[in-house]
Amino acid sequence: MADTFRRIEDYAFECCHSLEFVRLSTDLEYIGYMAFRLCKSLTSIYIPPSCREIDEEAFHSCEKLIIFNVPQHTELGNNVIARTALKKVNIHFNNEVNNDEWIKDINEAEEFALHRACSSFNPLEEIIHAIVKRQGRRSLKKKNHIGVTPLQYIDTNPYTDIEEKKIMKQYILDMMGVLH
Repeated sequence: MADTFRRIEDYAFECCHSLEFVRLSTDLEYIGYMAFRLCKSLTSIYIPPSCREIDEEAFHSCEKLIIFNVPQHTELGNNVIARTALKKVNIHFNNEVNNDEWIKDINEAEEFALHRACSSFNPLEEIIHAIVKRQGRRSLKKKNHIGVTPLQYIDTNPYTDIEEKKIMKQYILDMMGVLH
């Protein structure tokens, strides 16, 4: 999607059953009612910081959606991620059936600092390297409450070109004490 798009209107991609991947406009401000409803193959979506509102049921029934990265300030309508893979694993967070705000806090705990860094809109290699160096390489495969690892965030994030090989190479060099 071109970075000039500011809005995705109601029902825009509804029933695009084969839609697996979307790179949203970095200037996107609004996602409309049921905009991606029934996109059954969509597994991840990264909402840009410019997005102020996601209307009701925007991603309803995206059955495979497990990564939904949304900024804290983005206003969520009711049932934005209803009937997604995410709703099936929200036991730890969600007390209200129609409130999807819990998804914003998935990676907020300090133990998920690496998840937070890898899932950010613009992940920085130096921050990821510093966390991996501090927590160890196993931290790259640690699952959060919804079962997602930092490597999965990196692999699905359309706004980064960071690769696992590069992170591991840097980690090994750091552990060997090699200057780079």
